[in-house]
Amino acid sequence: MRIRTATDLDWPQIFPFFAMIVQAGQSYAYPIGLPTDQARELWMERAPGRTVVAEREGRIVGSAKMGPNRPGRGDHVATASFMVDPAAAGGGIGRALGEHVIGWAREAGYRAIQFNAVVETNIAAVALWRSLGFMVIGTVPGAFRHPQHGFVGLHVMHLNLTAPYRVAPGAADSDVDGGTDAH
Repeated sequence: MRIRTATDLDWPQIFPFFAMIVQAGQSYAYPIGLPTDQARELWMERAPGRTVVAEREGRIVGSAKMGPNRPGRGDHVATASFMVDPAAAGGGIGRALGEHVIGWAREAGYRAIQFNAVVETNIAAVALWRSLGFMVIGTVPGAFRHPQHGFVGLHVMHLNLTAPYRVAPGAADSDVDGGTDAH
């Protein structure tokens, strides 16, 4: 698998799984039925952020976007969002994208990464982020309308980048189940 910076030419391969994940309504609070141009505007980050794609055998199987969590006095903390094509889930793509984002944030000088909205019922995503060293630092009760579970919480997850990187003991090699919203 290769992870590289996304270009506008990649959008036609990203949009189908973006739309499928948003339509499923299990991990992103984006509006359902976004036209491709509005979805592109949400997903394709501008500097100082960036968007990457994961390619396997010439096919885009996942994507992540990353950048500062807040502007100005909060720009030393990064955030990110991830989507893995459901047809390719379980192949380590989410983990590879997560590790890539952590490395990028460290190299860019961020002091931490904060995910603002990880749906608590997205067990695979929560397990993946915990295995990469993230902690749940709070949960906003009932902040997400899940199509099967009703009102569920959104976790705020945090990774301190000023401490040495290590994977949590006994970490499962799970993969993101569709997506993890970080906005």
